[in-house]
Amino acid sequence: MANDLFAALKMKVAGTGRKIVFPEGTDDRILTAASRLAAEQVLQPIVLGDEQAVKAKAAELGLPLEGVEIVNPRRYGGFDELVSAFVERRKGKVTEEAARELLFDENYFGTMLVYTGAADGLVSGAAHSTADTVRPALQIIKTKPGIRKTSGVFIMVRGEEQYVFADCAINIAPDSQDLAEIAVESARTAKMFGLKPRVALLSFSTKGSASSPETEKVAEAVRLAKEMAPDLVLDGEFQFDAAFVPEVAKKKAPDSAIQGDANVFIFPSLEAGNIGYKIAQRLGGFEAVGPILQGLNKPVNDLSRGCSAEDAYKLALITAAQSLRE
Repeated sequence: MANDLFAALKMKVAGTGRKIVFPEGTDDRILTAASRLAAEQVLQPIVLGDEQAVKAKAAELGLPLEGVEIVNPRRYGGFDELVSAFVERRKGKVTEEAARELLFDENYFGTMLVYTGAADGLVSGAAHSTADTVRPALQIIKTKPGIRKTSGVFIMVRGEEQYVFADCAINIAPDSQDLAEIAVESARTAKMFGLKPRVALLSFSTKGSASSPETEKVAEAVRLAKEMAPDLVLDGEFQFDAAFVPEVAKKKAPDSAIQGDANVFIFPSLEAGNIGYKIAQRLGGFEAVGPILQGLNKPVNDLSRGCSAEDAYKLALITAAQSLRE
């Protein structure tokens, strides 16, 4: 069950002293999640906002704040140092004056806490758009060496079954290099959740059964991914049934290392990925955990504005677990 997955994550994170920053400190759901995380002593929550406003909201909700650090960007002792670090990171694209103004924005300020090591990860998006959350991360934290773009995965959970679906959140039309990077990063994410990754790159063709620019893009991605991670069990291009059903794999891809036993599925486009995970969720009864952003130097994750306090709690655990791998 998904609860077992998060129990395992809690055990992994507890005692590691991870600090996760929540820019939306006066949001009911965020405060509820932060209060719970602090009470359970799983990690150290840092919520941003005016201290009086945060405390008033917590009192209104009946939430204890023991163990929750409240930081007001406008009164932060190390603000000047953050401004200097931000100007340097942006390499002259931002003046000091503009940097000061930008860092009054909670998402930029929180991202700088992560960049400078004052926090280990960031969770935002309960009251902000995806762009508001991701833009500072791309400008400040940036993608890992060798990774051109960040991507978004869902962990699909139903009973004892767990699968990774990517990219279902970020890249509309990934090219072969993008798909190869997404495949390798998704395998790393799978390992974080205790899966031994077996990666299938999906298409409407299996091992050359059809030929078009779309299928050739995926076949090239397979070649590139194998160069990037030669020890990874990875293959394609596959139709979904050839990647998932052993009987079909025997007929369509008898020589493949994947024999209907894939657990990480890489979709050829955002369109396919988004449709695919929602079909599994709504028709298949899977719980979709995510999106989890991957490919960044340090973890930043984006909540839906329709999220619950439980969603914020779980995404904070995931973010803390991601930071352990960095």
